[in-house]
Amino acid sequence: MLKNISPLLSPELLKTLMEMGHGDEIVIGDGNFPAASVAQRLIRCDGHGVNELLDAILQLMPLDTYVEKPAALMDNGDSKNPPEIWADYKKTIEKYEGEAKMELVERFAFYDRAKKAYAVIATGETAIYANIILKKGVVVG
Repeated sequence: MLKNISPLLSPELLKTLMEMGHGDEIVIGDGNFPAASVAQRLIRCDGHGVNELLDAILQLMPLDTYVEKPAALMDNGDSKNPPEIWADYKKTIEKYEGEAKMELVERFAFYDRAKKAYAVIATGETAIYANIILKKGVVVG
């Protein structure tokens, strides 16, 4: 154990976050996301929710400020009924980034983008359309 690092972040996940460079992307997938079949690097976080992992990750990793929208959500195709969990993501991102700049990505385009991501985190999240992609920013000291 280490001080000031969330116990949700396993050694494998911490290593992956450290390896990622500016512009690399990481997917946090819900329990229905086909993580194993799309991942270049698969990190299992079964039993944890997406938003709690998002919070733990954003404590350590900034989002990319060189792109318009450094976070991407899998579009549910129903703009009048967005998944409730998206509001949680917005609050969590705003907690660390000031403004939540998120784009909606069509489901199959999201899968294609996830295949190119540096890593995919498989969670036990039960909410549907709860998948999110994060683009890593520059860490300034």
